[in-house]
Amino acid sequence: MHAVIVGGGVLGTMHAHQALARGWSVTHLERDLEARSATVRNFGMVWISGRAPGDELAHALRSRALWEHVGAHVPEVGFDPQGSLLIVWEPDELAVLHEVMARPDAGQRGLGVVDQAEARRLNPTVRGELLAALHCSRDAKVEPASCLPGVRSWLTATNGDRYHYEAGCTVTAIGDGFVVDSSGTRHDGDLVIVCPGATNDGPIAELIAGRPVRRVRLQMLSTEAPQAPLRTMLADSDSLRYYPAFAGPARDRLAPPAPVVTEHHMQMLCSQRTDGSLTLGDTHEYHEPFAVGVLDEPERHLLGQLGRILGTDPPPVLRRWAGVYSQSTDPERIWHCEFVTGRTVVVTGPGGRGMTLAPAIAEQTFLTHDPSANPLEIP
Repeated sequence: MHAVIVGGGVLGTMHAHQALARGWSVTHLERDLEARSATVRNFGMVWISGRAPGDELAHALRSRALWEHVGAHVPEVGFDPQGSLLIVWEPDELAVLHEVMARPDAGQRGLGVVDQAEARRLNPTVRGELLAALHCSRDAKVEPASCLPGVRSWLTATNGDRYHYEAGCTVTAIGDGFVVDSSGTRHDGDLVIVCPGATNDGPIAELIAGRPVRRVRLQMLSTEAPQAPLRTMLADSDSLRYYPAFAGPARDRLAPPAPVVTEHHMQMLCSQRTDGSLTLGDTHEYHEPFAVGVLDEPERHLLGQLGRILGTDPPPVLRRWAGVYSQSTDPERIWHCEFVTGRTVVVTGPGGRGMTLAPAIAEQTFLTHDPSANPLEIP
Protein backbone atom coordinates (compact mmCIF):
# COMPACT_ATOMS: atom_id res chain seq x y z
CA MET A 1 0.00 0.00 0.00
CA HIS A 2 1.18 3.51 -0.81
CA ALA A 3 0.05 6.76 0.84
CA VAL A 4 0.39 10.26 -0.56
CA ILE A 5 0.31 12.74 2.31
CA VAL A 6 -0.23 16.45 1.64
CA GLY A 7 0.99 18.67 4.48
CA GLY A 8 4.23 18.65 6.42
CA GLY A 9 2.85 19.85 9.73
CA VAL A 10 2.34 17.71 12.79
CA LEU A 11 -0.80 16.02 11.43
CA GLY A 12 0.83 15.14 8.10
CA THR A 13 4.01 13.94 9.80
CA MET A 14 2.16 11.73 12.27
CA HIS A 15 0.16 10.23 9.38
CA ALA A 16 3.47 9.42 7.68
CA HIS A 17 4.67 7.71 10.86
CA GLN A 18 1.48 5.66 11.14
CA ALA A 19 1.60 4.61 7.48
CA LEU A 20 5.23 3.51 7.61
CA ALA A 21 4.72 1.65 10.89
CA ARG A 22 1.97 -0.33 9.14
CA GLY A 23 4.26 -1.33 6.30
CA TRP A 24 3.08 1.24 3.76
CA SER A 25 5.30 3.39 1.58
CA VAL A 26 4.81 7.16 1.72
CA THR A 27 5.19 10.19 -0.52
CA HIS A 28 5.04 13.22 1.76
CA LEU A 29 4.54 16.68 0.23
CA GLU A 30 4.93 20.09 1.91
CA ARG A 31 4.48 23.38 0.09
CA ASP A 32 6.95 25.33 2.27
CA LEU A 33 10.63 24.54 2.58
CA GLU A 34 9.87 23.75 6.23
CA ALA A 35 6.55 23.77 8.08
CA ARG A 36 5.93 27.31 9.31
CA SER A 37 2.31 27.38 10.39
CA ALA A 38 0.51 26.41 13.62
CA THR A 39 2.71 23.36 14.19
CA VAL A 40 5.77 25.47 14.98
CA ARG A 41 3.93 28.42 16.54
CA ASN A 42 2.56 26.65 19.58
CA PHE A 43 3.49 25.70 23.15
CA GLY A 44 4.38 22.11 22.37
CA MET A 45 1.96 21.06 25.09
CA VAL A 46 0.54 17.56 25.23
CA TRP A 47 -2.31 18.81 27.37
CA ILE A 48 -4.21 16.12 29.27
CA SER A 49 -5.58 18.25 32.10
CA GLY A 50 -8.00 20.34 30.04
CA ARG A 51 -9.40 17.77 27.62
CA ALA A 52 -13.10 16.99 27.61
CA PRO A 53 -14.14 13.77 29.37
CA GLY A 54 -14.76 10.71 27.21
CA ASP A 55 -13.35 10.30 23.71
CA GLU A 56 -11.28 13.47 23.75
CA LEU A 57 -9.48 12.46 26.93
CA ALA A 58 -8.99 8.91 25.63
CA HIS A 59 -7.45 10.22 22.40
CA ALA A 60 -5.22 12.60 24.35
CA LEU A 61 -3.92 9.81 26.57
CA ARG A 62 -3.31 7.62 23.52
CA SER A 63 -1.45 10.50 21.86
CA ARG A 64 0.69 10.98 24.93
CA ALA A 65 1.72 7.32 24.81
CA LEU A 66 2.53 7.60 21.09
CA TRP A 67 4.53 10.80 21.63
CA GLU A 68 6.51 9.11 24.37
CA HIS A 69 7.19 6.15 22.07
CA VAL A 70 8.37 8.37 19.20
CA GLY A 71 10.34 10.57 21.58
CA ALA A 72 12.27 7.54 22.82
CA HIS A 73 13.63 7.12 19.28
CA VAL A 74 13.93 10.79 18.31
CA PRO A 75 15.72 13.07 20.80
CA GLU A 76 14.67 16.13 18.77
CA VAL A 77 11.05 15.48 19.79
CA GLY A 78 12.08 16.58 23.27
CA PHE A 79 9.34 14.62 25.01
CA ASP A 80 9.23 15.83 28.60
CA PRO A 81 6.63 14.49 31.07
CA GLN A 82 7.11 17.42 33.41
CA GLY A 83 3.45 18.06 34.21
CA SER A 84 1.74 21.38 34.82
CA LEU A 85 0.49 23.71 37.52
CA LEU A 86 -2.74 25.67 37.06
CA ILE A 87 -2.64 28.53 39.56
CA VAL A 88 -5.74 29.85 41.35
CA TRP A 89 -6.09 32.83 43.65
CA GLU A 90 -9.77 32.95 44.65
CA PRO A 91 -12.06 30.63 46.64
CA ASP A 92 -14.53 30.25 43.76
CA GLU A 93 -11.64 29.09 41.54
CA LEU A 94 -10.54 26.59 44.17
CA ALA A 95 -14.11 25.25 44.23
CA VAL A 96 -13.73 24.36 40.54
CA LEU A 97 -10.59 22.38 41.32
CA HIS A 98 -12.32 20.42 44.08
CA GLU A 99 -15.25 19.68 41.77
CA VAL A 100 -12.86 18.37 39.11
CA MET A 101 -11.04 16.22 41.66
CA ALA A 102 -14.34 14.53 42.59
CA ARG A 103 -14.83 13.22 39.05
CA PRO A 104 -13.96 9.62 38.13
CA ASP A 105 -11.35 10.58 35.50
CA ALA A 106 -9.19 12.68 37.86
CA GLY A 107 -6.88 9.72 38.38
CA GLN A 108 -6.46 9.15 34.62
CA ARG A 109 -5.37 12.75 34.28
CA GLY A 110 -2.96 12.53 37.23
CA LEU A 111 -4.63 15.44 38.99
CA GLY A 112 -4.04 16.72 42.49
CA VAL A 113 -4.84 19.97 44.32
CA VAL A 114 -1.77 21.37 46.07
CA ASP A 115 -1.23 24.30 48.43
CA GLN A 116 1.25 27.12 47.97
CA ALA A 117 4.12 25.30 49.66
CA GLU A 118 3.69 22.16 47.54
CA ALA A 119 3.33 24.21 44.34
CA ARG A 120 6.66 25.86 45.12
CA ARG A 121 8.26 22.51 45.82
CA LEU A 122 7.05 21.20 42.46
CA ASN A 123 8.18 24.35 40.67
CA PRO A 124 10.52 26.60 42.71
CA THR A 125 10.14 29.45 40.18
CA VAL A 126 6.56 29.91 41.44
CA ARG A 127 7.29 32.54 44.09
CA GLY A 128 4.15 34.65 43.83
CA GLU A 129 1.31 34.45 46.32
CA LEU A 130 -1.41 31.93 45.43
CA LEU A 131 -4.31 30.14 47.07
CA ALA A 132 -3.75 26.71 45.49
CA ALA A 133 -2.85 24.98 42.24
CA LEU A 134 -4.03 22.04 40.20
CA HIS A 135 -1.09 19.75 39.52
CA CYS A 136 -1.43 17.50 36.46
CA SER A 137 1.34 14.90 36.39
CA ARG A 138 0.18 13.58 32.99
CA ASP A 139 0.68 16.82 31.07
CA ALA A 140 3.79 16.71 28.90
CA LYS A 141 5.51 18.74 26.21
CA VAL A 142 7.44 18.34 22.98
CA GLU A 143 9.61 20.77 21.01
CA PRO A 144 7.69 22.36 18.11
CA ALA A 145 10.72 23.69 16.20
CA SER A 146 12.87 20.56 16.21
CA CYS A 147 10.20 17.87 16.45
CA LEU A 148 9.18 17.49 12.80
CA PRO A 149 12.64 17.60 11.18
CA GLY A 150 13.77 15.05 13.76
CA VAL A 151 10.85 12.71 13.08
CA ARG A 152 11.36 12.96 9.31
CA SER A 153 15.05 12.15 9.65
CA TRP A 154 14.16 9.13 11.77
CA LEU A 155 11.55 7.96 9.26
CA THR A 156 14.07 8.29 6.44
CA ALA A 157 16.79 6.45 8.35
CA THR A 158 14.55 3.56 9.38
CA ASN A 159 12.47 3.14 6.22
CA GLY A 160 14.89 3.81 3.37
CA ASP A 161 13.21 4.26 0.01
CA ARG A 162 9.74 3.62 1.49
CA TYR A 163 9.65 7.26 2.64
CA HIS A 164 10.07 10.18 0.26
CA TYR A 165 9.67 13.73 1.59
CA GLU A 166 9.49 16.63 -0.83
CA ALA A 167 9.53 20.20 0.46
CA GLY A 168 8.62 23.26 -1.60
CA CYS A 169 6.00 21.20 -3.44
CA THR A 170 2.68 22.97 -3.99
CA VAL A 171 -0.31 20.77 -4.83
CA THR A 172 -2.47 22.22 -7.59
CA ALA A 173 -5.04 19.45 -8.06
CA ILE A 174 -6.50 16.71 -5.86
CA GLY A 175 -8.45 13.74 -7.19
CA ASP A 176 -9.50 10.23 -6.23
CA GLY A 177 -6.23 8.63 -5.14
CA PHE A 178 -3.91 11.20 -6.71
CA VAL A 179 -2.59 14.74 -6.51
CA VAL A 180 -0.80 16.91 -9.06
CA ASP A 181 1.91 19.39 -8.04
CA SER A 182 2.92 22.70 -9.59
CA SER A 183 5.58 21.01 -11.75
CA GLY A 184 2.85 18.90 -13.36
CA THR A 185 3.98 15.73 -11.59
CA ARG A 186 1.19 13.35 -10.65
CA HIS A 187 1.49 11.43 -7.37
CA ASP A 188 -0.74 8.34 -7.11
CA GLY A 189 -1.56 6.41 -3.97
CA ASP A 190 -3.86 3.79 -2.56
CA LEU A 191 -4.79 6.53 -0.12
CA VAL A 192 -4.33 10.30 -0.35
CA ILE A 193 -4.36 12.04 3.04
CA VAL A 194 -4.73 15.82 2.89
CA CYS A 195 -3.73 17.65 6.09
CA PRO A 196 -4.13 21.31 5.08
CA GLY A 197 -3.98 22.99 8.47
CA ALA A 198 -5.53 26.43 8.13
CA THR A 199 -4.92 26.60 4.35
CA ASN A 200 -8.19 27.37 2.58
CA ASP A 201 -7.17 28.29 -0.96
CA GLY A 202 -6.32 26.46 -4.19
CA PRO A 203 -7.64 22.90 -4.44
CA ILE A 204 -8.08 22.82 -0.65
CA ALA A 205 -10.92 25.33 -0.95
CA GLU A 206 -13.14 22.78 -2.68
CA LEU A 207 -12.39 20.11 -0.09
CA ILE A 208 -13.46 22.25 2.87
CA ALA A 209 -16.15 24.45 1.30
CA GLY A 210 -19.28 24.23 3.42
CA ARG A 211 -17.62 21.92 5.92
CA PRO A 212 -17.94 22.56 9.69
CA VAL A 213 -14.50 24.08 10.15
CA ARG A 214 -13.34 27.61 10.87
CA ARG A 215 -10.04 29.41 11.18
CA VAL A 216 -8.90 30.83 14.54
CA ARG A 217 -6.17 33.43 14.98
CA LEU A 218 -4.04 33.72 18.10
CA GLN A 219 -1.06 35.75 19.22
CA MET A 220 1.83 34.62 21.38
CA LEU A 221 5.32 35.63 22.41
CA SER A 222 8.56 34.27 23.80
CA THR A 223 10.82 35.69 26.48
CA GLU A 224 14.42 35.28 27.45
CA ALA A 225 15.27 32.41 29.78
CA PRO A 226 14.48 33.03 33.45
CA GLN A 227 17.26 32.71 36.01
CA ALA A 228 16.03 29.27 37.07
CA PRO A 229 14.39 26.66 34.84
CA LEU A 230 10.67 25.96 35.05
CA ARG A 231 10.06 22.45 36.33
CA THR A 232 6.45 22.43 35.15
CA MET A 233 4.34 24.15 32.56
CA LEU A 234 2.14 26.92 33.94
CA ALA A 235 -1.46 28.04 33.46
CA ASP A 236 -3.51 30.74 35.13
CA SER A 237 -7.07 30.51 36.44
CA ASP A 238 -8.56 31.86 33.20
CA SER A 239 -7.79 28.40 31.80
CA LEU A 240 -10.65 27.14 33.95
CA ARG A 241 -13.05 29.09 31.72
CA TYR A 242 -11.44 27.93 28.49
CA TYR A 243 -10.97 24.17 28.78
CA PRO A 244 -13.94 21.76 28.66
CA ALA A 245 -12.57 19.54 31.43
CA PHE A 246 -13.48 22.23 33.96
CA ALA A 247 -17.11 22.73 32.89
CA GLY A 248 -19.66 22.34 35.65
CA PRO A 249 -21.70 24.13 38.28
CA ALA A 250 -18.66 25.50 40.10
CA ARG A 251 -17.28 27.04 36.91
CA ASP A 252 -20.68 28.61 36.20
CA ARG A 253 -20.36 30.44 39.52
CA LEU A 254 -16.96 31.99 38.77
CA ALA A 255 -16.70 35.75 38.95
CA PRO A 256 -16.36 37.45 35.55
CA PRO A 257 -12.79 37.69 34.26
CA ALA A 258 -10.95 40.90 33.48
CA PRO A 259 -12.43 42.73 30.44
CA VAL A 260 -9.26 42.13 28.40
CA VAL A 261 -9.70 38.38 28.94
CA THR A 262 -13.27 38.48 27.69
CA GLU A 263 -12.46 40.69 24.71
CA HIS A 264 -9.58 38.53 23.48
CA HIS A 265 -10.80 35.12 24.71
CA MET A 266 -7.61 34.72 26.71
CA GLN A 267 -5.87 32.42 29.07
CA MET A 268 -2.24 32.38 30.16
CA LEU A 269 -0.17 29.31 29.32
CA CYS A 270 3.59 29.10 29.62
CA SER A 271 6.10 26.43 28.64
CA GLN A 272 9.88 26.46 28.45
CA ARG A 273 11.84 25.51 25.34
CA THR A 274 15.07 23.55 25.40
CA ASP A 275 16.98 26.79 24.74
CA GLY A 276 15.56 28.18 28.00
CA SER A 277 13.18 30.69 26.44
CA LEU A 278 9.57 30.81 27.60
CA THR A 279 6.66 30.51 25.19
CA LEU A 280 3.73 32.55 26.47
CA GLY A 281 0.16 32.97 25.22
CA ASP A 282 -2.56 33.06 24.12
CA THR A 283 -5.48 34.93 22.63
CA HIS A 284 -8.26 33.72 20.32
CA GLU A 285 -9.92 35.57 17.45
CA TYR A 286 -12.80 33.68 15.86
CA HIS A 287 -14.14 35.95 13.13
CA GLU A 288 -12.48 36.90 9.86
CA PRO A 289 -11.08 39.20 8.60
CA PHE A 290 -8.52 38.91 11.36
CA ALA A 291 -6.64 41.80 12.92
CA VAL A 292 -3.35 42.85 11.37
CA GLY A 293 -0.32 42.69 13.67
CA VAL A 294 -0.14 41.84 17.36
CA LEU A 295 -1.82 43.87 20.08
CA ASP A 296 -0.19 45.37 23.17
CA GLU A 297 -3.04 45.12 25.69
CA PRO A 298 -3.37 41.32 25.75
CA GLU A 299 0.42 40.97 25.75
CA ARG A 300 0.67 43.17 28.85
CA HIS A 301 -1.98 41.05 30.55
CA LEU A 302 -0.16 37.80 29.76
CA LEU A 303 3.14 39.15 31.04
CA GLY A 304 1.40 40.47 34.14
CA GLN A 305 -0.11 37.09 34.90
CA LEU A 306 3.25 35.38 34.45
CA GLY A 307 4.88 37.93 36.75
CA ARG A 308 2.15 37.38 39.32
CA ILE A 309 2.88 33.64 39.33
CA LEU A 310 6.66 34.00 39.36
CA GLY A 311 6.57 36.73 42.00
CA THR A 312 8.93 38.89 39.95
CA ASP A 313 9.08 40.78 36.69
CA PRO A 314 8.94 38.35 33.75
CA PRO A 315 12.02 38.04 31.53
CA PRO A 316 12.34 40.46 28.58
CA VAL A 317 10.36 39.65 25.43
CA LEU A 318 12.41 38.20 22.58
CA ARG A 319 9.82 37.95 19.81
CA ARG A 320 6.10 38.12 19.09
CA TRP A 321 3.99 36.36 16.49
CA ALA A 322 0.49 35.48 15.37
CA GLY A 323 -0.76 32.19 14.01
CA VAL A 324 -3.89 30.64 12.56
CA TYR A 325 -5.25 27.14 13.06
CA SER A 326 -8.29 25.24 11.81
CA GLN A 327 -11.02 24.20 14.25
CA SER A 328 -13.99 21.88 13.88
CA THR A 329 -17.29 23.60 14.63
CA ASP A 330 -19.25 20.34 14.75
CA PRO A 331 -20.02 19.66 18.45
CA GLU A 332 -20.03 15.93 17.68
CA ARG A 333 -16.52 15.94 16.19
CA ILE A 334 -13.23 16.61 17.91
CA TRP A 335 -11.62 17.09 14.49
CA HIS A 336 -12.82 16.94 10.88
CA CYS A 337 -12.03 13.72 8.99
CA GLU A 338 -13.89 13.15 5.73
CA PHE A 339 -13.35 10.74 2.89
CA VAL A 340 -14.16 13.10 0.03
CA THR A 341 -13.69 10.22 -2.43
CA GLY A 342 -13.07 6.52 -1.93
CA ARG A 343 -9.30 7.02 -1.81
CA THR A 344 -8.88 10.62 -0.67
CA VAL A 345 -9.45 11.86 2.87
CA VAL A 346 -9.09 15.34 4.34
CA VAL A 347 -8.05 15.61 7.99
CA THR A 348 -8.12 19.01 9.68
CA GLY A 349 -9.74 21.06 12.41
CA PRO A 350 -8.31 19.83 15.74
CA GLY A 351 -8.18 23.47 16.84
CA GLY A 352 -5.74 24.22 19.64
CA ARG A 353 -5.46 20.47 20.26
CA GLY A 354 -3.30 19.67 17.25
CA MET A 355 -0.04 19.02 19.07
CA THR A 356 -1.82 17.07 21.79
CA LEU A 357 -3.94 14.86 19.54
CA ALA A 358 -1.99 14.51 16.28
CA PRO A 359 -0.61 10.98 16.83
CA ALA A 360 -4.03 9.62 17.84
CA ILE A 361 -5.77 11.47 15.01
CA ALA A 362 -3.40 9.87 12.51
CA GLU A 363 -3.98 6.44 13.99
CA GLN A 364 -7.74 6.91 13.79
CA THR A 365 -7.50 7.79 10.09
CA PHE A 366 -5.96 4.41 9.34
CA LEU A 367 -8.40 2.57 11.60
CA THR A 368 -11.27 4.30 9.77
CA HIS A 369 -9.76 3.42 6.39
CA ASP A 370 -9.37 -0.23 7.41
CA PRO A 371 -11.70 -1.22 10.28
CA SER A 372 -9.95 -4.58 10.51
CA ALA A 373 -6.65 -2.89 11.40
CA ASN A 374 -5.36 -2.61 14.94
CA PRO A 375 -3.78 0.24 16.90
CA LEU A 376 -0.01 0.21 16.83
CA GLU A 377 1.60 -1.82 19.58
CA ILE A 378 3.82 0.28 21.81
CA PRO A 379 6.55 -1.67 23.60
